[in-house]
Amino acid sequence: MVPTKVFFTKGVGVHKDRLASFELALRKAGIEKCNLVYVSSIFPPHCKIAPRSYGIKLLKPGQITFCVMARNETNEPNRLVSSAIGLAVPVNRDSYGYLSEHHAFGETDEISGAYAEDLAATMLATTLGIDFDPKVAWTEREQIYKASGKIFESTKKVQSAIGNKDGLWTTTIAVAVFIE
Repeated sequence: MVPTKVFFTKGVGVHKDRLASFELALRKAGIEKCNLVYVSSIFPPHCKIAPRSYGIKLLKPGQITFCVMARNETNEPNRLVSSAIGLAVPVNRDSYGYLSEHHAFGETDEISGAYAEDLAATMLATTLGIDFDPKVAWTEREQIYKASGKIFESTKKVQSAIGNKDGLWTTTIAVAVFIE
């Protein structure tokens, strides 16, 4: 099975129980009714990005659903947590791209998302033979990657939240959901 479409979603859940907090994050993301199977980070050749609303309509209760998920959680009051998925797609759509997962504490959406996007693009760049200096900031490397003519697109999906002030479990998820 090679997925032909993917959609991105995210969610946050808060509850006294850790598992229930995760379930609420899945509900916010619209994927709670699926049996999720986590896969690694390859973005299939010719896979198209679908709108979230379209993808969710195709899911059936109990369906085995493959996804790349970033998940983070805390029960520490006021602790910033984030989950991010990065994507890098090559110009040659016959080739595969990369998805990355990043889970962090103390990072805003912007920082966590940039890291995940950078990670996916860097993984793709290494397979495409693009020369780069890993010490150079992401904004500079992004320009190098895109100027190479080999990386078509990179993007991210991020969810952050501040831990519940009363110490309830706070869970964040960012997910790339594959559909056929």
